[in-house]
Amino acid sequence: MSVQSMPVNAMSDAQLAAHLAQIAGRLLINVRDAGVFEGKALGGAGDATANEFLCHALRSARPDDGLLSEEEKDDAARLSKSRVWIVDPVDGTREYGEKRSDWAVHVGLSIDGVASVGAVALPGQSDAAGNPGLVLHTDDAGPLAQAAETPRFLVSRSRPAKEAVAVCDALNGELVPMGSAGAKAMAVVQGQAEIYLHSGGQYEWDSCAPVAVAMAHGLHCSRIDGSPIQYNRADPYLPDLLICRPEYADEVLALVKRGA
Repeated sequence: MSVQSMPVNAMSDAQLAAHLAQIAGRLLINVRDAGVFEGKALGGAGDATANEFLCHALRSARPDDGLLSEEEKDDAARLSKSRVWIVDPVDGTREYGEKRSDWAVHVGLSIDGVASVGAVALPGQSDAAGNPGLVLHTDDAGPLAQAAETPRFLVSRSRPAKEAVAVCDALNGELVPMGSAGAKAMAVVQGQAEIYLHSGGQYEWDSCAPVAVAMAHGLHCSRIDGSPIQYNRADPYLPDLLICRPEYADEVLALVKRGA
């Protein structure tokens, strides 16, 4: 039985995350291609559509789990749960509204505060076979691609983090501007860059699914002081993040500590 034909309550957590992220991505492409909305209005329509689908589907498939979504009013009941789904219906709303490809859908599962299961859909990108709608998840981990000789640092298109710029300079690296956090993290997973260092502020939904996928693929994931990233906290704000190839982790963390 294929995953697509399997009842959702029979799917593993990783299968469910990937399945829902893929469907949400298709819905978002349909909303975009309908031609009814543009710019910020398109972003708002996409957020609302994907959020309604994801939250309803997760509550139906996993009724005993907690849920935290960027687009839903926070329910403090999640804090008493061991298992909490953390979703970002459109990560990179600006890029989605601009009809770019560097935006994502995040479906992550935190278990006891750890990003344990997740899927990141990149609906504007194609998979290795050329099929539209790339989805990376925690059950599809393979070997990392070979690193480039010059480390590539993924940064915001408009506000590159000063720590990332400083560490990049110290390592004679190359800055690569890109949109959403999920797109950046998955670029490291796919071997399109080596380091994603962010210090400009994020929330748990920005990184839970990407961190779960990145860790499953053998990447280093931590705060920029080297401490573990903790999820399902009362305040979901997470100021910083490092996702990188493991061979760069110690040097990058040391450079950040020394102020590069």
